[in-house]
Amino acid sequence: MTESKRERKEIRVWCDGCYDLCHFGHANSFRQAKAMGDYLVVGVHSDTAVTSNKGPPVMTDKERYKMVRAVKWVDEVIEDAPYVTKLDTLDTNQCDFCVHGDDITSDSSGLDAYRHVKAAGRYKECKRTAGISTTDLVNRLLSIARTSEESRSGKESPFDEIDSKELNQYIQNPRASCAWTGVSHFLPTSQKIIQFASGAEPKKGDKIVYVDGSFDLFHCGHIDFLENAKKLGDFLIVGIYPDQVIQYYKGGGNWPIMTLHERVLSVLACRYVDEVVIGAPYRVTRELISHFKIDVVVHGKTPIILDEDGRHPYEVPIEMGIRKQIDSGNKTTTGTIIDRLIQHRLKYEERNKRKAEKTERETSLKEAELTNQGTSV
Repeated sequence: MTESKRERKEIRVWCDGCYDLCHFGHANSFRQAKAMGDYLVVGVHSDTAVTSNKGPPVMTDKERYKMVRAVKWVDEVIEDAPYVTKLDTLDTNQCDFCVHGDDITSDSSGLDAYRHVKAAGRYKECKRTAGISTTDLVNRLLSIARTSEESRSGKESPFDEIDSKELNQYIQNPRASCAWTGVSHFLPTSQKIIQFASGAEPKKGDKIVYVDGSFDLFHCGHIDFLENAKKLGDFLIVGIYPDQVIQYYKGGGNWPIMTLHERVLSVLACRYVDEVVIGAPYRVTRELISHFKIDVVVHGKTPIILDEDGRHPYEVPIEMGIRKQIDSGNKTTTGTIIDRLIQHRLKYEERNKRKAEKTERETSLKEAELTNQGTSV
């Protein structure tokens, strides 16, 4: 290393947000922000701050802190970060500038939450990931919550009689209000997968651990499970089931909540994961074990459904003596998150309605900001 490189000041970058249902869009913003410097500090707002400025979050602040800490581009998490980012926030955390997506976030007063750091020239933008947002995920969850409520009451699902014109409008405009909320608008590309993948291969002598599952709506339970699985070896490979496999063992319906490639990016962003098998088979075969040189196959405490042939999906690793069952110690599941929305469905529907109205105001602010920039030039 040259003298000049040793003496170069470390660039510390600040990001902040709610990061509710922390998804791969959030992870992608962290990836871009980290690329602008050397050390990434992420501030996460408390439940109180989120509720007063945006409406009630689905995940608690403790859960959101854990999810953000698990993203591999994040170096440090600051809990209970202020909703409006001011210069003293950056200075206290020794950060050079703040990074946020190319959309405006306003506070409860309707003002730009980043107005102070923008005015001081300590603000940079990254590209927002199109086709994914917390609002979109909440809408997908609400569709399952509504279906669950109606199946319990004996009513028909609202999706049985969808107006085709309304559905087409929603497909063309994901932000439009529509009863059909189970549609993903994320368009996966090979470049995005490459950006998220580490590209690392197992070193000679590494103990290779394999886990598989749906990893739908990536959450704290998945994080704790993967962290514990990684402790059993040196290199963790995660097999992610294709959508049709999840529909099989979930019995159809609106599953999965997230598409295969959305789930792949969510898992790839996790710091405990080294490699992902896209569209992994439901049954772990000798060929799969041999191909990846797997030393141990891990499964959690979730119930095991036999495959379509009536065979146990882990019969081969069990016969080989390499299957291990572990307990994540976390009771959070995709089902328990959906239960939260079922219990408070109307509250979250109101939240999303408010969010849509807020987005319109923020879009107007952004357009005005761009107009002002053009005028000043």
